[in-house]
Amino acid sequence: MKIPIPALAWLPAYNRSWLRGDVVAGITLAAYLLPAGLGDASLANLPPQAGLYACLFGGLVFWLFCSSRHTAITVTSAISLLVGASLGEIAKGDTTRFGALAAGTALLVALIAFLAWLVKAGSIINFISESVMVGFKCGVALFLASTQLPKLFGIHGTHENFWVNSGNFLKHLGDTNPTSLAVGGSALAVLVLGKIFLKNKPVALFVVVAGILASGWLHLGDRGVKLLGEVPPGLPALGIPALSWTDWNNLLPLAFACFLLGAVETAAIGRMFIAKHGGRLDANQEFLALAASNLAAGLGRAFPVSGGMSQSLVNEGGGARTPLSGAFAAVIILVVVLRFSQLLAALPQPVLAAVVLVAVAGLFKFSALKHLWRGDRKEFLVAVAAIVGVLGQGLLRGVMIGAVISLVMLIRRASRPHVAFLGRIPGTRRFSDRERHPDNELIPGVMIFRLESGLLYFNMDHVRETILDRVRAEGTAPKLILLDLSATPYVDMHGAQMLAELAGELTAAGIRLQAVEARSSVRDRLRNEGVEEKLGGINRFTSVADAVDNFHT
Repeated sequence: MKIPIPALAWLPAYNRSWLRGDVVAGITLAAYLLPAGLGDASLANLPPQAGLYACLFGGLVFWLFCSSRHTAITVTSAISLLVGASLGEIAKGDTTRFGALAAGTALLVALIAFLAWLVKAGSIINFISESVMVGFKCGVALFLASTQLPKLFGIHGTHENFWVNSGNFLKHLGDTNPTSLAVGGSALAVLVLGKIFLKNKPVALFVVVAGILASGWLHLGDRGVKLLGEVPPGLPALGIPALSWTDWNNLLPLAFACFLLGAVETAAIGRMFIAKHGGRLDANQEFLALAASNLAAGLGRAFPVSGGMSQSLVNEGGGARTPLSGAFAAVIILVVVLRFSQLLAALPQPVLAAVVLVAVAGLFKFSALKHLWRGDRKEFLVAVAAIVGVLGQGLLRGVMIGAVISLVMLIRRASRPHVAFLGRIPGTRRFSDRERHPDNELIPGVMIFRLESGLLYFNMDHVRETILDRVRAEGTAPKLILLDLSATPYVDMHGAQMLAELAGELTAAGIRLQAVEARSSVRDRLRNEGVEEKLGGINRFTSVADAVDNFHT
Protein backbone atom coordinates (compact mmCIF):
# COMPACT_ATOMS: atom_id res chain seq x y z
CA MET A 1 0.00 0.00 0.00
CA LYS A 2 1.53 3.30 -1.12
CA ILE A 3 0.70 6.38 0.95
CA PRO A 4 0.63 9.50 -1.28
CA ILE A 5 2.51 12.57 -0.04
CA PRO A 6 1.60 15.50 -2.35
CA ALA A 7 4.39 17.69 -0.96
CA LEU A 8 6.94 15.39 -2.57
CA ALA A 9 5.44 16.31 -5.94
CA TRP A 10 5.27 20.11 -5.59
CA LEU A 11 8.33 20.78 -3.40
CA PRO A 12 10.88 20.00 -6.16
CA ALA A 13 9.08 22.49 -8.40
CA TYR A 14 8.84 25.15 -5.67
CA ASN A 15 9.33 28.65 -7.07
CA ARG A 16 11.55 30.84 -4.89
CA SER A 17 9.32 33.82 -5.60
CA TRP A 18 6.63 32.08 -3.53
CA LEU A 19 8.80 31.99 -0.40
CA ARG A 20 8.10 35.54 0.75
CA GLY A 21 4.34 35.03 0.55
CA ASP A 22 4.53 31.73 2.42
CA VAL A 23 6.75 33.18 5.18
CA VAL A 24 4.56 36.25 5.68
CA ALA A 25 1.42 34.08 5.68
CA GLY A 26 3.08 31.70 8.18
CA ILE A 27 3.87 34.55 10.58
CA THR A 28 0.35 35.96 10.25
CA LEU A 29 -1.20 32.51 10.72
CA ALA A 30 0.91 31.79 13.81
CA ALA A 31 -0.18 35.12 15.31
CA TYR A 32 -3.78 34.02 14.80
CA LEU A 33 -3.28 30.42 15.97
CA LEU A 34 -1.63 31.28 19.31
CA PRO A 35 -4.65 32.94 20.95
CA ALA A 36 -7.01 30.52 19.18
CA GLY A 37 -5.09 27.56 20.62
CA LEU A 38 -5.28 29.00 24.14
CA GLY A 39 -8.97 29.82 23.82
CA ASP A 40 -10.03 26.50 22.35
CA ALA A 41 -8.06 24.60 24.99
CA SER A 42 -10.22 26.29 27.62
CA LEU A 43 -13.33 25.22 25.69
CA ALA A 44 -12.06 21.65 25.77
CA ASN A 45 -11.50 21.91 29.57
CA LEU A 46 -7.82 21.27 29.00
CA PRO A 47 -4.69 23.19 30.07
CA PRO A 48 -3.70 26.02 27.69
CA GLN A 49 -0.59 24.25 26.42
CA ALA A 50 -2.79 21.49 24.95
CA GLY A 51 -4.11 23.97 22.38
CA LEU A 52 -0.60 25.07 21.47
CA TYR A 53 0.55 21.44 21.14
CA ALA A 54 -2.42 20.69 18.86
CA CYS A 55 -1.57 23.55 16.48
CA LEU A 56 2.15 22.71 16.67
CA PHE A 57 2.11 18.98 16.02
CA GLY A 58 -0.84 19.07 13.63
CA GLY A 59 0.75 21.87 11.64
CA LEU A 60 4.11 20.11 11.36
CA VAL A 61 2.63 17.25 9.33
CA PHE A 62 -0.60 18.49 7.71
CA TRP A 63 1.18 20.46 4.97
CA LEU A 64 2.89 17.29 3.74
CA PHE A 65 -0.36 15.42 3.04
CA CYS A 66 -3.05 18.00 2.20
CA SER A 67 -4.24 18.69 -1.34
CA SER A 68 -5.46 22.24 -0.66
CA ARG A 69 -2.94 25.07 -0.91
CA HIS A 70 -4.56 27.36 1.67
CA THR A 71 -6.25 25.12 4.26
CA ALA A 72 -4.81 25.62 7.76
CA ILE A 73 -4.96 22.82 10.34
CA THR A 74 -5.93 23.99 13.80
CA VAL A 75 -8.09 23.49 16.83
CA THR A 76 -11.68 24.56 16.16
CA SER A 77 -14.31 25.85 18.53
CA ALA A 78 -16.89 23.25 17.51
CA ILE A 79 -14.58 20.27 18.10
CA SER A 80 -13.11 21.83 21.25
CA LEU A 81 -16.57 22.35 22.71
CA LEU A 82 -17.51 18.82 21.75
CA VAL A 83 -14.44 17.42 23.50
CA GLY A 84 -14.94 19.58 26.58
CA ALA A 85 -18.62 18.70 26.90
CA SER A 86 -17.94 14.97 26.60
CA LEU A 87 -14.79 14.32 28.61
CA GLY A 88 -16.39 14.89 32.01
CA GLU A 89 -18.87 12.06 31.55
CA ILE A 90 -16.29 9.71 30.03
CA ALA A 91 -13.76 10.46 32.80
CA LYS A 92 -16.49 10.15 35.43
CA GLY A 93 -15.49 13.51 36.88
CA ASP A 94 -11.78 12.75 37.19
CA THR A 95 -10.26 15.90 35.67
CA THR A 96 -6.73 14.50 35.92
CA ARG A 97 -7.60 12.07 33.09
CA PHE A 98 -8.89 14.72 30.67
CA GLY A 99 -5.54 15.15 28.92
CA ALA A 100 -5.05 11.44 28.29
CA LEU A 101 -8.63 11.00 27.09
CA ALA A 102 -8.38 14.01 24.75
CA ALA A 103 -5.14 12.67 23.25
CA GLY A 104 -6.75 9.24 22.87
CA THR A 105 -9.67 10.87 21.05
CA ALA A 106 -7.24 12.45 18.58
CA LEU A 107 -5.62 9.06 17.95
CA LEU A 108 -9.02 7.48 17.30
CA VAL A 109 -9.91 10.33 14.93
CA ALA A 110 -6.65 9.58 13.12
CA LEU A 111 -7.58 5.91 12.84
CA ILE A 112 -11.10 6.66 11.55
CA ALA A 113 -9.73 9.18 9.03
CA PHE A 114 -7.11 6.69 7.84
CA LEU A 115 -9.75 3.99 7.37
CA ALA A 116 -11.92 6.50 5.49
CA TRP A 117 -8.96 7.23 3.19
CA LEU A 118 -8.25 3.53 2.80
CA VAL A 119 -11.76 2.76 1.55
CA LYS A 120 -11.93 6.03 -0.46
CA ALA A 121 -14.92 7.27 1.48
CA GLY A 122 -14.62 10.91 0.41
CA SER A 123 -18.29 11.03 -0.54
CA ILE A 124 -19.47 10.42 3.06
CA ILE A 125 -19.00 14.10 3.84
CA ASN A 126 -22.04 14.79 1.67
CA PHE A 127 -24.30 12.77 3.98
CA ILE A 128 -24.49 15.63 6.46
CA SER A 129 -26.74 18.20 4.85
CA GLU A 130 -25.86 21.88 4.87
CA SER A 131 -29.09 22.59 6.76
CA VAL A 132 -27.99 20.34 9.60
CA MET A 133 -24.55 21.96 9.67
CA VAL A 134 -26.10 25.44 9.78
CA GLY A 135 -28.28 24.41 12.72
CA PHE A 136 -25.44 22.64 14.50
CA LYS A 137 -23.11 25.64 14.23
CA CYS A 138 -25.81 28.03 15.43
CA GLY A 139 -26.40 25.76 18.41
CA VAL A 140 -22.67 25.62 19.11
CA ALA A 141 -22.46 29.43 19.03
CA LEU A 142 -25.28 29.77 21.56
CA PHE A 143 -23.86 27.03 23.77
CA LEU A 144 -20.46 28.72 23.64
CA ALA A 145 -21.93 32.06 24.71
CA SER A 146 -23.43 30.36 27.76
CA THR A 147 -19.99 29.04 28.79
CA GLN A 148 -17.91 32.15 28.06
CA LEU A 149 -20.13 34.99 29.29
CA PRO A 150 -19.57 34.05 32.97
CA LYS A 151 -15.80 34.33 32.39
CA LEU A 152 -16.27 37.70 30.74
CA PHE A 153 -18.31 38.95 33.73
CA GLY A 154 -16.02 37.36 36.30
CA ILE A 155 -18.67 35.10 37.83
CA HIS A 156 -18.76 31.38 38.46
CA GLY A 157 -19.96 29.31 35.50
CA THR A 158 -21.29 25.79 35.06
CA HIS A 159 -20.57 23.10 32.49
CA GLU A 160 -24.07 21.81 31.78
CA ASN A 161 -26.33 22.26 28.78
CA PHE A 162 -27.25 25.66 27.37
CA TRP A 163 -30.37 26.11 29.48
CA VAL A 164 -28.64 25.32 32.79
CA ASN A 165 -25.65 27.50 31.90
CA SER A 166 -27.89 30.41 30.91
CA GLY A 167 -29.97 30.09 34.06
CA ASN A 168 -26.84 30.07 36.21
CA PHE A 169 -25.49 33.17 34.42
CA LEU A 170 -28.69 35.15 34.93
CA LYS A 171 -28.94 34.01 38.55
CA HIS A 172 -25.44 35.23 39.43
CA LEU A 173 -25.42 38.35 37.26
CA GLY A 174 -25.41 40.44 40.44
CA ASP A 175 -22.03 38.92 41.37
CA THR A 176 -20.31 40.53 38.36
CA ASN A 177 -16.72 41.64 38.94
CA PRO A 178 -16.58 45.20 37.49
CA THR A 179 -12.87 44.95 36.72
CA SER A 180 -13.31 41.65 34.87
CA LEU A 181 -16.17 43.07 32.86
CA ALA A 182 -14.21 46.23 32.02
CA VAL A 183 -11.17 44.23 30.87
CA GLY A 184 -13.21 41.66 28.93
CA GLY A 185 -15.55 44.28 27.48
CA SER A 186 -12.64 46.39 26.25
CA ALA A 187 -11.02 43.35 24.63
CA LEU A 188 -14.33 42.41 23.04
CA ALA A 189 -14.82 45.91 21.64
CA VAL A 190 -11.31 45.98 20.12
CA LEU A 191 -11.80 42.53 18.58
CA VAL A 192 -15.16 43.46 17.06
CA LEU A 193 -13.73 46.66 15.61
CA GLY A 194 -10.79 44.67 14.27
CA LYS A 195 -13.20 42.27 12.55
CA ILE A 196 -14.85 45.22 10.84
CA PHE A 197 -11.89 47.41 9.91
CA LEU A 198 -8.86 45.08 9.98
CA LYS A 199 -10.08 41.86 8.39
CA ASN A 200 -7.62 38.93 8.31
CA LYS A 201 -5.17 40.82 10.57
CA PRO A 202 -3.81 39.33 13.83
CA VAL A 203 -5.88 41.65 16.04
CA ALA A 204 -6.40 38.81 18.52
CA LEU A 205 -2.64 38.58 19.08
CA PHE A 206 -2.50 42.31 19.81
CA VAL A 207 -5.36 41.95 22.31
CA VAL A 208 -3.65 39.02 24.04
CA VAL A 209 -0.35 40.91 24.33
CA ALA A 210 -2.16 44.03 25.59
CA GLY A 211 -4.05 41.92 28.13
CA ILE A 212 -0.83 40.40 29.46
CA LEU A 213 0.81 43.84 29.78
CA ALA A 214 -2.27 45.34 31.44
CA SER A 215 -2.38 42.44 33.89
CA GLY A 216 1.11 43.27 35.13
CA TRP A 217 0.72 47.05 35.18
CA LEU A 218 -2.69 47.09 36.86
CA HIS A 219 -2.19 43.99 39.08
CA LEU A 220 -5.46 42.56 37.81
CA GLY A 221 -4.98 39.34 39.75
CA ASP A 222 -5.21 41.31 43.01
CA ARG A 223 -8.51 42.80 41.85
CA GLY A 224 -10.25 39.45 41.53
CA VAL A 225 -9.63 38.96 37.82
CA LYS A 226 -8.85 35.33 37.02
CA LEU A 227 -5.63 34.79 35.09
CA LEU A 228 -4.69 32.00 32.69
CA GLY A 229 -2.05 30.56 35.00
CA GLU A 230 1.19 28.76 34.34
CA VAL A 231 1.83 27.38 30.87
CA PRO A 232 4.65 24.84 31.20
CA PRO A 233 7.54 25.51 28.80
CA GLY A 234 8.98 22.82 26.55
CA LEU A 235 7.45 19.88 24.73
CA PRO A 236 5.48 17.00 26.22
CA ALA A 237 6.69 13.42 26.30
CA LEU A 238 5.50 11.92 23.03
CA GLY A 239 3.59 8.64 23.16
CA ILE A 240 0.28 6.83 23.33
CA PRO A 241 -1.74 7.79 26.43
CA ALA A 242 -2.26 5.13 29.07
CA LEU A 243 -5.92 4.23 28.61
CA SER A 244 -7.86 1.05 29.27
CA TRP A 245 -9.76 -0.85 26.63
CA THR A 246 -12.97 0.47 28.20
CA ASP A 247 -11.72 4.05 27.78
CA TRP A 248 -10.96 3.52 24.10
CA ASN A 249 -14.41 2.01 23.60
CA ASN A 250 -16.12 4.91 25.40
CA LEU A 251 -14.20 7.43 23.28
CA LEU A 252 -15.33 5.98 19.94
CA PRO A 253 -18.62 7.94 19.62
CA LEU A 254 -16.82 11.18 20.50
CA ALA A 255 -14.02 10.42 18.02
CA PHE A 256 -16.49 9.66 15.24
CA ALA A 257 -18.35 12.91 15.90
CA CYS A 258 -15.06 14.86 15.88
CA PHE A 259 -14.06 13.17 12.62
CA LEU A 260 -17.41 13.97 11.05
CA LEU A 261 -17.16 17.64 11.99
CA GLY A 262 -13.52 17.84 10.94
CA ALA A 263 -14.10 16.10 7.62
CA VAL A 264 -17.07 18.29 6.70
CA GLU A 265 -15.28 21.50 7.71
CA THR A 266 -12.00 20.61 6.00
CA ALA A 267 -13.73 19.60 2.77
CA ALA A 268 -15.89 22.74 2.78
CA ILE A 269 -12.79 24.91 3.15
CA GLY A 270 -11.03 23.08 0.34
CA ARG A 271 -14.02 23.41 -1.98
CA MET A 272 -14.23 27.12 -1.25
CA PHE A 273 -10.61 27.74 -2.21
CA ILE A 274 -10.79 25.51 -5.28
CA ALA A 275 -13.78 27.51 -6.51
CA LYS A 276 -11.84 30.72 -5.91
CA HIS A 277 -8.37 29.80 -7.17
CA GLY A 278 -8.97 26.76 -9.38
CA GLY A 279 -7.35 23.35 -9.14
CA ARG A 280 -8.72 20.09 -7.84
CA LEU A 281 -9.64 18.98 -4.33
CA ASP A 282 -9.06 15.35 -3.43
CA ALA A 283 -11.41 14.67 -0.50
CA ASN A 284 -9.79 11.31 0.15
CA GLN A 285 -6.37 12.96 0.34
CA GLU A 286 -7.78 15.40 2.93
CA PHE A 287 -8.80 12.35 4.99
CA LEU A 288 -5.19 11.19 4.92
CA ALA A 289 -4.00 14.67 5.94
CA LEU A 290 -6.49 14.66 8.83
CA ALA A 291 -5.26 11.22 9.86
CA ALA A 292 -1.61 12.30 9.88
CA SER A 293 -2.23 15.56 11.77
CA ASN A 294 -4.47 13.96 14.39
CA LEU A 295 -1.95 11.17 14.87
CA ALA A 296 0.72 13.78 15.55
CA ALA A 297 -1.62 15.73 17.86
CA GLY A 298 -2.57 12.59 19.78
CA LEU A 299 1.04 11.49 20.25
CA GLY A 300 1.85 15.07 21.30
CA ARG A 301 -0.70 15.02 24.17
CA ALA A 302 -3.08 17.41 22.44
CA PHE A 303 -6.65 16.95 21.17
CA PRO A 304 -8.39 16.57 17.77
CA VAL A 305 -7.66 19.09 15.01
CA SER A 306 -9.20 19.88 11.65
CA GLY A 307 -9.19 22.53 8.98
CA GLY A 308 -10.29 25.90 10.40
CA MET A 309 -12.30 28.31 8.26
CA SER A 310 -11.19 31.62 9.80
CA GLN A 311 -7.58 30.44 10.14
CA SER A 312 -7.52 29.34 6.51
CA LEU A 313 -8.86 32.71 5.39
CA VAL A 314 -6.13 34.39 7.43
CA ASN A 315 -3.59 32.12 5.76
CA GLU A 316 -4.89 33.02 2.31
CA GLY A 317 -5.13 36.70 3.14
CA GLY A 318 -1.52 36.64 4.37
CA GLY A 319 -0.37 35.69 0.88
CA ALA A 320 0.15 31.93 1.16
CA ARG A 321 1.15 30.32 -2.12
CA THR A 322 1.63 26.72 -0.95
CA PRO A 323 0.90 24.59 2.14
CA LEU A 324 4.45 25.42 3.33
CA SER A 325 2.99 28.46 5.12
CA GLY A 326 1.43 26.04 7.62
CA ALA A 327 4.85 24.55 8.34
CA PHE A 328 6.31 28.03 8.98
CA ALA A 329 3.45 28.79 11.38
CA ALA A 330 4.11 25.55 13.28
CA VAL A 331 7.80 26.41 13.64
CA ILE A 332 6.91 29.82 15.12
CA ILE A 333 4.57 28.16 17.60
CA LEU A 334 7.39 25.75 18.47
CA VAL A 335 9.65 28.71 19.34
CA VAL A 336 6.93 30.20 21.55
CA VAL A 337 6.35 26.89 23.33
CA LEU A 338 10.07 26.41 23.98
CA ARG A 339 11.04 29.97 24.95
CA PHE A 340 8.13 32.27 25.71
CA SER A 341 5.27 30.21 27.16
CA GLN A 342 5.85 31.61 30.68
CA LEU A 343 4.71 35.02 29.45
CA LEU A 344 1.21 33.67 28.89
CA ALA A 345 0.55 33.01 32.59
CA ALA A 346 -0.61 36.61 33.20
CA LEU A 347 -3.26 36.55 30.45
CA PRO A 348 -6.64 37.57 31.98
CA GLN A 349 -9.39 35.01 31.52
CA PRO A 350 -11.94 37.68 30.46
CA VAL A 351 -9.63 38.60 27.55
CA LEU A 352 -9.42 34.96 26.53
CA ALA A 353 -13.20 34.67 26.76
CA ALA A 354 -13.54 37.70 24.45
CA VAL A 355 -11.13 36.12 21.94
CA VAL A 356 -13.15 32.90 21.95
CA LEU A 357 -16.51 34.67 21.63
CA VAL A 358 -15.42 36.71 18.62
CA ALA A 359 -13.66 33.74 16.99
CA VAL A 360 -16.85 31.68 16.89
CA ALA A 361 -19.36 34.49 16.42
CA GLY A 362 -19.31 33.61 12.73
CA LEU A 363 -20.76 30.20 13.56
CA PHE A 364 -24.19 31.75 14.12
CA LYS A 365 -25.38 32.29 10.56
CA PHE A 366 -28.63 34.21 10.94
CA SER A 367 -28.58 34.97 7.22
CA ALA A 368 -28.37 31.24 6.47
CA LEU A 369 -31.37 30.54 8.73
CA LYS A 370 -33.27 33.36 7.03
CA HIS A 371 -32.44 31.92 3.62
CA LEU A 372 -33.69 28.47 4.69
CA TRP A 373 -36.92 30.01 6.02
CA ARG A 374 -37.57 31.73 2.73
CA GLY A 375 -36.39 28.96 0.45
CA ASP A 376 -37.43 25.68 2.09
CA ARG A 377 -39.41 25.49 5.34
CA LYS A 378 -38.63 21.79 5.75
CA GLU A 379 -34.90 22.48 5.62
CA PHE A 380 -35.41 25.30 8.11
CA LEU A 381 -37.14 22.92 10.51
CA VAL A 382 -34.23 20.50 10.12
CA ALA A 383 -31.81 23.29 11.08
CA VAL A 384 -33.97 24.20 14.08
CA ALA A 385 -34.04 20.54 15.15
CA ALA A 386 -30.25 20.48 15.06
CA ILE A 387 -30.12 23.69 17.15
CA VAL A 388 -32.53 22.26 19.72
CA GLY A 389 -30.55 19.01 19.80
CA VAL A 390 -27.32 20.84 20.60
CA LEU A 391 -28.89 23.16 23.19
CA GLY A 392 -30.88 20.50 24.98
CA GLN A 393 -28.86 17.33 24.55
CA GLY A 394 -25.29 18.61 24.39
CA LEU A 395 -22.81 18.75 21.54
CA LEU A 396 -22.06 15.05 21.14
CA ARG A 397 -25.70 14.06 21.00
CA GLY A 398 -26.37 17.13 18.89
CA VAL A 399 -23.92 15.86 16.27
CA MET A 400 -25.54 12.45 16.32
CA ILE A 401 -29.02 13.97 16.06
CA GLY A 402 -27.83 15.96 13.06
CA ALA A 403 -26.36 12.86 11.43
CA VAL A 404 -29.58 10.90 12.00
CA ILE A 405 -31.69 13.75 10.62
CA SER A 406 -29.52 13.87 7.50
CA LEU A 407 -29.79 10.13 6.94
CA VAL A 408 -33.55 10.09 7.54
CA MET A 409 -33.99 12.92 5.02
CA LEU A 410 -31.81 11.12 2.50
CA ILE A 411 -33.69 7.84 2.93
CA ARG A 412 -37.07 9.56 2.75
CA ARG A 413 -36.16 11.36 -0.47
CA ALA A 414 -34.72 8.22 -2.01
CA SER A 415 -37.79 6.18 -1.04
CA ARG A 416 -40.24 8.69 -2.55
CA PRO A 417 -38.86 9.57 -6.00
CA HIS A 418 -40.76 11.80 -8.37
CA VAL A 419 -42.90 9.96 -10.92
CA ALA A 420 -43.73 12.49 -13.61
CA PHE A 421 -47.03 12.30 -15.51
CA LEU A 422 -46.15 13.31 -19.06
CA GLY A 423 -47.99 15.16 -21.77
CA ARG A 424 -46.98 16.09 -25.32
CA ILE A 425 -45.43 19.52 -25.80
CA PRO A 426 -47.78 21.25 -28.29
CA GLY A 427 -46.54 21.10 -31.88
CA THR A 428 -43.70 18.65 -31.13
CA ARG A 429 -42.99 14.94 -30.67
CA ARG A 430 -41.51 15.59 -27.24
CA PHE A 431 -43.09 14.92 -23.83
CA SER A 432 -42.60 16.60 -20.45
CA ASP A 433 -44.10 16.79 -16.95
CA ARG A 434 -47.69 18.11 -16.97
CA GLU A 435 -47.33 19.20 -13.33
CA ARG A 436 -44.86 21.87 -14.49
CA HIS A 437 -46.51 22.46 -17.86
CA PRO A 438 -50.31 22.04 -17.62
CA ASP A 439 -50.71 23.07 -21.27
CA ASN A 440 -49.04 19.82 -22.42
CA GLU A 441 -51.44 17.69 -24.44
CA LEU A 442 -52.95 14.47 -23.10
CA ILE A 443 -52.97 11.47 -25.44
CA PRO A 444 -56.41 9.80 -25.61
CA GLY A 445 -56.28 6.23 -24.31
CA VAL A 446 -52.65 6.57 -23.18
CA MET A 447 -51.05 7.55 -19.86
CA ILE A 448 -47.32 8.22 -19.83
CA PHE A 449 -45.14 8.14 -16.69
CA ARG A 450 -41.45 8.86 -16.24
CA LEU A 451 -39.62 7.54 -13.19
CA GLU A 452 -36.94 10.06 -12.22
CA SER A 453 -34.68 7.81 -10.13
CA GLY A 454 -33.39 4.28 -9.88
CA LEU A 455 -35.99 1.61 -9.19
CA LEU A 456 -34.95 -0.18 -6.01
CA TYR A 457 -36.45 -2.35 -3.31
CA PHE A 458 -37.04 0.58 -0.93
CA ASN A 459 -38.85 2.86 -3.42
CA MET A 460 -40.65 0.40 -5.71
CA ASP A 461 -43.86 0.37 -3.63
CA HIS A 462 -44.08 4.17 -3.83
CA VAL A 463 -43.61 4.04 -7.62
CA ARG A 464 -46.21 1.35 -8.01
CA GLU A 465 -48.83 3.08 -5.84
CA THR A 466 -48.22 6.44 -7.54
CA ILE A 467 -48.95 4.94 -10.94
CA LEU A 468 -51.98 2.95 -9.79
CA ASP A 469 -53.45 5.89 -7.87
CA ARG A 470 -53.22 8.07 -10.96
CA VAL A 471 -54.84 5.39 -13.11
CA ARG A 472 -57.69 4.91 -10.61
CA ALA A 473 -58.27 8.66 -10.50
CA GLU A 474 -59.05 8.74 -14.23
CA GLY A 475 -62.72 8.65 -15.14
CA THR A 476 -62.02 6.38 -18.11
CA ALA A 477 -59.35 3.72 -17.80
CA PRO A 478 -56.56 4.02 -20.39
CA LYS A 479 -55.75 1.27 -22.89
CA LEU A 480 -51.99 1.74 -22.66
CA ILE A 481 -49.59 2.89 -19.97
CA LEU A 482 -46.15 3.91 -21.16
CA LEU A 483 -43.32 3.84 -18.63
CA ASP A 484 -40.46 6.09 -19.72
CA LEU A 485 -37.25 4.68 -18.15
CA SER A 486 -34.87 7.18 -19.75
CA ALA A 487 -34.20 8.83 -16.35
CA THR A 488 -33.79 5.51 -14.50
CA PRO A 489 -30.09 4.61 -14.21
CA TYR A 490 -30.56 1.35 -12.32
CA VAL A 491 -33.21 -1.30 -11.62
CA ASP A 492 -32.53 -3.98 -9.04
CA MET A 493 -33.98 -7.50 -8.96
CA HIS A 494 -36.90 -6.55 -6.72
CA GLY A 495 -37.73 -3.51 -8.85
CA ALA A 496 -37.84 -5.70 -11.99
CA GLN A 497 -40.16 -8.17 -10.29
CA MET A 498 -42.42 -5.33 -9.17
CA LEU A 499 -42.76 -4.17 -12.80
CA ALA A 500 -43.77 -7.69 -13.80
CA GLU A 501 -46.41 -7.76 -11.04
CA LEU A 502 -47.65 -4.31 -12.04
CA ALA A 503 -47.95 -5.44 -15.65
CA GLY A 504 -49.97 -8.47 -14.57
CA GLU A 505 -52.30 -6.37 -12.43
CA LEU A 506 -52.89 -3.87 -15.23
CA THR A 507 -53.36 -6.61 -17.82
CA ALA A 508 -56.09 -8.14 -15.64
CA ALA A 509 -57.83 -4.74 -15.78
CA GLY A 510 -57.53 -4.61 -19.57
CA ILE A 511 -54.61 -2.17 -19.62
CA ARG A 512 -51.32 -2.85 -21.38
CA LEU A 513 -48.00 -1.73 -19.82
CA GLN A 514 -45.06 -0.90 -22.07
CA ALA A 515 -41.59 0.26 -20.98
CA VAL A 516 -39.57 2.41 -23.40
CA GLU A 517 -36.22 4.22 -23.64
CA ALA A 518 -34.54 2.04 -21.03
CA ARG A 519 -30.76 2.19 -20.70
CA SER A 520 -28.66 -0.80 -21.67
CA SER A 521 -27.98 -1.88 -18.06
CA VAL A 522 -31.69 -1.62 -17.26
CA ARG A 523 -32.62 -3.63 -20.35
CA ASP A 524 -30.14 -6.32 -19.33
CA ARG A 525 -31.64 -6.51 -15.84
CA LEU A 526 -35.23 -6.79 -17.13
CA ARG A 527 -34.22 -9.51 -19.60
CA ASN A 528 -32.31 -11.44 -16.96
CA GLU A 529 -35.34 -11.37 -14.71
CA GLY A 530 -37.55 -12.62 -17.55
CA VAL A 531 -39.93 -9.65 -17.56
CA GLU A 532 -39.04 -8.17 -20.95
CA GLU A 533 -42.10 -9.54 -22.78
CA LYS A 534 -44.46 -8.47 -20.01
CA LEU A 535 -43.31 -4.91 -20.61
CA GLY A 536 -44.02 -4.90 -24.33
CA GLY A 537 -40.68 -6.16 -25.58
CA ILE A 538 -37.93 -3.73 -24.60
CA ASN A 539 -35.55 -2.42 -27.25
CA ARG A 540 -33.27 0.56 -27.79
CA PHE A 541 -35.13 1.90 -30.84
CA THR A 542 -38.65 2.73 -29.62
CA SER A 543 -39.14 6.19 -28.12
CA VAL A 544 -42.15 7.52 -26.26
CA ALA A 545 -43.33 9.26 -29.44
CA ASP A 546 -42.89 6.04 -31.45
CA ALA A 547 -44.93 4.06 -28.93
CA VAL A 548 -47.71 6.64 -29.07
CA ASP A 549 -47.71 6.51 -32.90
CA ASN A 550 -47.81 2.71 -32.85
CA PHE A 551 -50.78 2.79 -30.48
CA HIS A 552 -52.78 4.91 -32.94
CA THR A 553 -51.98 2.80 -36.00
